[in-house]
Amino acid sequence: MRYAEGPTAEVEVLVEAPPERVWALVTDIDLPARFSQELLGAEWLDEGPALGARFVGRSRHEALGAWETTSWVNRYEPLRAFGWAVSDLDEPSATWWFELEEEEGGVRLRQCARMGPAPSGLSIAIAAMPDKEERIVARRLQEFERNMLATLEGMKHLAESRP
Repeated sequence: MRYAEGPTAEVEVLVEAPPERVWALVTDIDLPARFSQELLGAEWLDEGPALGARFVGRSRHEALGAWETTSWVNRYEPLRAFGWAVSDLDEPSATWWFELEEEEGGVRLRQCARMGPAPSGLSIAIAAMPDKEERIVARRLQEFERNMLATLEGMKHLAESRP
């Protein structure tokens, strides 16, 4: 898969908790930093969570160093979907979102991420080694999935352990 194709990662878990409890965790933009190996933290720049609200996220990767990005909430459907576009609302370097689907026994919680279409830190590696683009993209998707699964498992634990 090539970067220009908008590669996507997706993971999901079943959370045995009410949707309201899961929604509160999903919309806490700083919470994933507790579980991710890459996200260091996030804070609202505007009143959030709300459609169009901005937040700044701080991340670190051993190959890229540390960076900050501004993101815009582009999906906000209470108890159903929450997502954001990174760096630019219309031409993001990545798009991330959570989906909640109520089902018997709890909530099916899904997290997804899509690379591009705008360049990102990954674009530097691809430009330096264009013959390895597919391998670079595949490895980055694996990192996304690993961190997203850790985040969902952490949220599941918090939601299920609350009284």
